[in-house]
Amino acid sequence: MSTKMAAIGCGYWGPNLIRNFNSLPDVELATICDLDEERRNHMSVLYPDITVTDDYMTIINDASIEAVSVATPVTTHFPIGKAVLEAGKHLFIEKPMCANAEESRELVRIAEEKNLQIMVGHIFLFVPAVRKVKALIESGDLGDIHYVNIRRLNLGIFQKDANVVWDLAPHDIAMLNYLFDEAPLTVSATGKCYVQKDKGIEDVAFLTLEYPNNKIVSIHVSWLDPDKIRECTFVGSKQMLVYDDVSMSEKIKIFDKGVDVMPHYDDYSGFHLAYRHGDIVIPKIDQAEPLKIECAHFIDCINGKATPLSDGIMGLQVVEVLEKACISIKEGGCPQQLGG
Repeated sequence: MSTKMAAIGCGYWGPNLIRNFNSLPDVELATICDLDEERRNHMSVLYPDITVTDDYMTIINDASIEAVSVATPVTTHFPIGKAVLEAGKHLFIEKPMCANAEESRELVRIAEEKNLQIMVGHIFLFVPAVRKVKALIESGDLGDIHYVNIRRLNLGIFQKDANVVWDLAPHDIAMLNYLFDEAPLTVSATGKCYVQKDKGIEDVAFLTLEYPNNKIVSIHVSWLDPDKIRECTFVGSKQMLVYDDVSMSEKIKIFDKGVDVMPHYDDYSGFHLAYRHGDIVIPKIDQAEPLKIECAHFIDCINGKATPLSDGIMGLQVVEVLEKACISIKEGGCPQQLGG
């Protein structure tokens, strides 16, 4: 039996969701909604058998629609998401979940009260290379993770309604929470406005997250860099790993490098350091479209076959980090406690 769905938002990312949900054999995409007439006309040409509207309440009031995807500006996520859930429909909502943690908590509360699924579009949880990193961490091949250094840099695209933290950092925060199976304890951040000074919108920022078990993460995000860089370095007690999302053929490199503390009894120093320089391994990564996997996973969750990897709680945790990071920036980098 097919799940009857609707999609709200046909801007930058919405068409990708529409294409993937519409391609699933167990989904009937019934209605598409967008305020922009040009976008609606384009969707009508691509999907002549699907109803197109400019009023999302048409979707809310249609009792036959079981689930809705929302890919609209983040400031609209809460009112639209709330209306979807209160109408008894499952919700797929793009990241970040809401504009603040309070709104995110309210969506989680409604979904739990009505026994509905919320899934947040943190697509990196479905990237085959990220799943390979998780398997390597869980297998113990890397040992204990000491620290992670992440760079997500590019020249643009400059947003007008959100800073670089809200735009780029959600990818990495969600990925880290997924890889570690836990949320950070604190966040501190610094950032500067260089291009949109009059609007006070930071275009470069540095975040530091502290996770349980003494793990520390540094995240550098920027719209003001000459190169497109999407690189994560994981330093473990046994091995080190570099995940380069931009690389076409060598997305993951595992370095058998490290430093071992060895007992040393020949003198009074007590120990000495042994540096290890071993092989570099480039594992094979499966080729699959992450968004297709993500959309299929949402349908499985609706049908009781799976639990959302990026559920409302994870969405809330990510938004809390973003919110507290921006507070830290305003307070000159003062660390902020999380999870409260």
